[in-house]
Amino acid sequence: MSLIKRIEQLARGKKNLRLMEVCGTHTVAIFRSGIRQILPANVELVSGPGCPVCVTNDDYIDEAIEYARRENFIVATFGDMLKVPGSRSSLAKASAEGADVRIIYSPLDSLKLAKENPRKKIIFLAVGFETTAPTQAATVLAARAQGIKNLFMLSAQKLVQPALRFLLNDSAVNVDGFLLPGHVAVVIGADAFNFLAEEFKVPSAVGGFEAEEILTAIESLLEQIDGGRAEVTNNYRAVVKAAGNLSAQKILSQVYEVADADWRGIGTIPLSGLKMREEFAAFDIERVEPIKIEHVEKKTLCRCGEVLRGLINPTQCPLFGKACQPLHAVGPCMVSVEGVCAAWFKYGGNNFQW
Repeated sequence: MSLIKRIEQLARGKKNLRLMEVCGTHTVAIFRSGIRQILPANVELVSGPGCPVCVTNDDYIDEAIEYARRENFIVATFGDMLKVPGSRSSLAKASAEGADVRIIYSPLDSLKLAKENPRKKIIFLAVGFETTAPTQAATVLAARAQGIKNLFMLSAQKLVQPALRFLLNDSAVNVDGFLLPGHVAVVIGADAFNFLAEEFKVPSAVGGFEAEEILTAIESLLEQIDGGRAEVTNNYRAVVKAAGNLSAQKILSQVYEVADADWRGIGTIPLSGLKMREEFAAFDIERVEPIKIEHVEKKTLCRCGEVLRGLINPTQCPLFGKACQPLHAVGPCMVSVEGVCAAWFKYGGNNFQW
């Protein structure tokens, strides 16, 4: 029996089921593969807060802009951070006005930038989840080993597990199962998500990113629902181990420790982020040269926060496809290529009307 027919069989006669894909890469892969269109009408895929750019808050962007505008500073970042709106501006606009902002493709590129500009302070915008955080930690270790003293991190890494726990403790969030992020699970392991089944009784499946891998994970979720059980199945065994990548975990814990973190559109989630340990304070720009940013409460009709919690889909935002488009995004969900609004805009086709 084909996967599609098996999924149809398992979904038949059931209530409307809402399955949340946590990872932004899954969101894009689902659209590219046309999976939403072939699922039964009573199986809905909703997107969660799995796009690191989307959940980076205004104050962090404001702080990065302020550093970039200072003399003798260079801010190094991935390209998808450039257009993320802060409370007043963006890194792209600041760069156009003379701030020194450089696009790099790996945290390790910042080492070269620091060597080439010894009289400048290089700040890497360390944004991401458990997937990229170990590489950022390795960059700090490499800088220390090489005696590089002009490289710093502005840290805003997020952790997936506390975010899922936060969502499940939110009475407004209605999720029947999780398609878990394969990339994150490679690092932290499939067993790290066992709390979803053990504490919250929510079926969960670690999935890969090809169409067949995603459908296999969805099949696993529906089998659990059909059987009235909750487990965490690993449907990405080729790269995901139960315990994860122990070497990556060791590097990460050597440089960083867990801390509270602010998530754009969601708020503060306890113990959901990372900060540098005291031993590496010399690489933390907020400790070496702290700046004070005046918080500005920005009023907007953007409903990105509700999108990230799976409460609405992007077409229910009044700005979607109108005032908010990829070239002039109002909210961060339209900025990143992995942002759910950007994916809906690019791949939605005739499935929505503006």
